[in-house]
Amino acid sequence: MSEKEDEKEKRGAHQTELYFEVPQTCLPIVYSPEYNITFMGLEKLHPFDAGKWGKVIHFLREEQFITEENIVQAREATEEDLLVVHTKRYLSKLKNHVLEGSREWSLVVATITEIPPVLFLPNFLVQRKVLRPLRTQTGGTIMAGKLAIDRGWAINVGGGFHHCSSDKGGGFCAYADITLAIKFLFERVEGVRRATIIDLDAHQGNGHERDFLDDRRVYIMDVYNRYIYPGDGYAKRAIKRKVELDWGTEDMEYLQKVELHVEGALNEVRPDIIVYNAGTDILDGDPLGGLAISPQGIVKRDEIVFRAARRRSIPILMVTSGGYQKKTARIIADSILNLRREGLIEGGASEGPGPSLMPLMMSKSVSSGATFNAI
Repeated sequence: MSEKEDEKEKRGAHQTELYFEVPQTCLPIVYSPEYNITFMGLEKLHPFDAGKWGKVIHFLREEQFITEENIVQAREATEEDLLVVHTKRYLSKLKNHVLEGSREWSLVVATITEIPPVLFLPNFLVQRKVLRPLRTQTGGTIMAGKLAIDRGWAINVGGGFHHCSSDKGGGFCAYADITLAIKFLFERVEGVRRATIIDLDAHQGNGHERDFLDDRRVYIMDVYNRYIYPGDGYAKRAIKRKVELDWGTEDMEYLQKVELHVEGALNEVRPDIIVYNAGTDILDGDPLGGLAISPQGIVKRDEIVFRAARRRSIPILMVTSGGYQKKTARIIADSILNLRREGLIEGGASEGPGPSLMPLMMSKSVSSGATFNAI
């Protein structure tokens, strides 16, 4: 895309409630209790822990890193926000005012969430109990994108729906939050013209790959188990740095490959933003990931990525993506606490957010406005 086209895209941005000035007293950590999915126990029919996001926050509060007052409350992405990436036809399939019968709408959501009984539920319940939490997490990722530019780093405690593209969901991913966060930045923030996605979930990130297949502004690095869902050969064409792993890959081999290729990717192209998809389904024993990484290996992995970004003063947005064991919430919290100990993120409930580790980018002007697959 040329600079002229880029400026035209920015001028045409719609009004949104997701970009707003966040007080300096808040850490760039985004969350809402609305993230957690509770739906008459049906969420337990999928191995995904639909309440893990709240557990992460609970652990961070216990360690006095955050309070309710010093994190950013996520806002739900509106239909207009979603239309920045998604087609009207796709969004219509998820809701209640299309021409087909309601069973077809529920079928689409049941297929995406891989919870068959959702097929038979009224769509207004599906919207409220399943899709609204996912829209709120999507809004959180978009918000965290701007925060990363403003503060140098940001973490959305949810999000990372990397199997969803503009016109198709799957693997518990109904909205393309990674694509949306990047497109919002391209549309609204001056100077943001290149993005790098570092996808370290155990599964291939075929959603954002399909969305950015022909977009030279986006560099994608993807490290995943070659034998599991989705095996999307067409989407793989978008990957600039592809690392395919074997069953049971362990810490030493994994961390060596991650460090080698993260450094290589960031040396090859210097982006204006890194979107880091930090799935914990690489954990040993995960029923869907098929890898054998220890909790300490996951903590070290996240440290490698943040250290590479901070050394180069590149803003980084982290989303938490997949992870199908109850202990993943504790590991995510431990990793965030380790990033703080290592000086790669700053702040805490006892000390206040403190000065940013990167000068605020004040020159950036922002316009207002069965068989289970996996995240």
